[in-house]
Amino acid sequence: MAVECSSFLKNKFWVLRHGRSIPNEKGIIVSSLENGILEEYRLCPDGVHQARLAGESFLEEIKKRNIGIEHIRICFSPFSRTSHTAKVVSSVLNVPFNGPQCKAMEDLRERFFGCSFELMSHDKYPEIWAMDEKDPFTRPEGGESVADVVARLTRALTKMESAFEECTVLVVSHGDPLQILQTIINAAVQTRRTDANDLTSRIQEIIVPSVLSQHRKFALNTGELRELV
Repeated sequence: MAVECSSFLKNKFWVLRHGRSIPNEKGIIVSSLENGILEEYRLCPDGVHQARLAGESFLEEIKKRNIGIEHIRICFSPFSRTSHTAKVVSSVLNVPFNGPQCKAMEDLRERFFGCSFELMSHDKYPEIWAMDEKDPFTRPEGGESVADVVARLTRALTKMESAFEECTVLVVSHGDPLQILQTIINAAVQTRRTDANDLTSRIQEIIVPSVLSQHRKFALNTGELRELV
């Protein structure tokens, strides 16, 4: 999906779901920040390969568009699996990972599914997504609703739009946050507002169950790269 949003966004955005991780291999949910930053939950070898391929694909795309490396920014979740992915991609692009073009953003972290799901089997995900379809404002016990994730992704977008201008931004995050990010941007593009430059107002207008409940339509595989805007 690539949609034209230059009327209300100053930058172009791509999204990348982290490569296959050790939690993916183990089939467990790791969604708390406390657990997510642990090195034991970084990428597995296949995931490193996926990240490298994604970096090569991204490099090819920006070359086709004649975008200089100096105009690239990489913003990523602080979880070990996403920071590992971003580090591999930055190496492919020859962008210093500890330099100003790469930035960890806590608002891009994984959706916290609550203590009752933490470190449990991936088989429990459908329970959460069924809840989302029924009411995206309902929180799993102790966790985040879809609407909660929208709030912090809006903050992240606002920060990126304030910090960068006419850049191509690669957002490295997780399955649910990236599904939700794509959902709100896609809906914001289609909203009929006269204040076209007001990103927050656009997003506020589309925070309704009929929009947010459909985020699974934008699912990404591990290591999948997608142009957003």
